[in-house]
Amino acid sequence: MATDEILQAIPHRPPFLFVDEVVEQSVDSLTAKKHVDASEAFFEGHYPGNPIMPGVLISEAVFQTGAIFLTRLLAEEPEGDSDMVPVLTKIVDARFRSIVRPGDDLYITVKLKEKAGRFIFMAGGVKNGEGKRVMNVTFSVALAKAEQKE
Repeated sequence: MATDEILQAIPHRPPFLFVDEVVEQSVDSLTAKKHVDASEAFFEGHYPGNPIMPGVLISEAVFQTGAIFLTRLLAEEPEGDSDMVPVLTKIVDARFRSIVRPGDDLYITVKLKEKAGRFIFMAGGVKNGEGKRVMNVTFSVALAKAEQKE
């Protein structure tokens, strides 16, 4: 899945899009890639002379990857959940293991843990290009009715 397909799947747009491409999909998981470019605006202030990607943006990459996965999952639902959007409801046990710097590639994997009605529980993990763990998190979303655009 390329960037144009990602833009069709989720509402996020640059400069707040933190997924470049989908590299692997299965029934219960999805892996995406993000190249952390040195020109990213957040590096100007975090931190000058020692640029580090903020943990909250690494987390956001996980949640966007989850949204891409759920778009596909909901499209396959016979109950008509395709008009629903996932809304983040809980973040549990987020752990950051290593620093992300300009030039790093991130591989973001989300896995479906459970779907209970309108609630979906997922696990997310991020590794760098060398396979070193960057972050892991468990999170949940609730499916909310999408607002109609006029």
